[in-house]
Amino acid sequence: MQPQPQPQPQGQQQSQPQAQGGYPYHPPQAYPSPAVGGPGDAGQQAVRRPRTGARTVPRTRKARLRVAKADPWSVMKVSFLLSIALGICTIVAVAVLWVVMDAMGVFSTVGATISEATGSNDSNGFDLQSFLSLPRVLMFTSIIAVIDVVLATALATLGAFIYNLSAGFVGGVELTLAEDE
Repeated sequence: MQPQPQPQPQGQQQSQPQAQGGYPYHPPQAYPSPAVGGPGDAGQQAVRRPRTGARTVPRTRKARLRVAKADPWSVMKVSFLLSIALGICTIVAVAVLWVVMDAMGVFSTVGATISEATGSNDSNGFDLQSFLSLPRVLMFTSIIAVIDVVLATALATLGAFIYNLSAGFVGGVELTLAEDE
């Protein structure tokens, strides 16, 4: 006499599957592939052959997604870091440009022309070289870079709020993303 399986409450699975007919349980992936040929060829495995006319070009998966909301806090953090990087690049670029122009003699040539044009018998005129000295130019560039960091961060955050308001009305921006395999 075989033991009767106990009824399980609905929604629960048996932890150990019952063996049927005295054989041990084998999951479906453990069964061998069907044999090739007739019933006498039980020892040979089936060989899978590709279909004729099957395409060999890799498929490109596509997904249509919608940007429904932009988090203003994350937009503010990212725009702050990017504007700081842009400010540092601006300061370095101005310093390199000033050194190159000074090495080429641009400031001395233009300064001499301006002091000659603005000068009189009593004074030497406007001294462009002292006005456009490297520390003064870098100080002015740093002030502009700090103002740019504050304004870019504030405008990007405000843009995220405005985007969220408009996306609530029209649903947001739809994107089609493709994955190459």
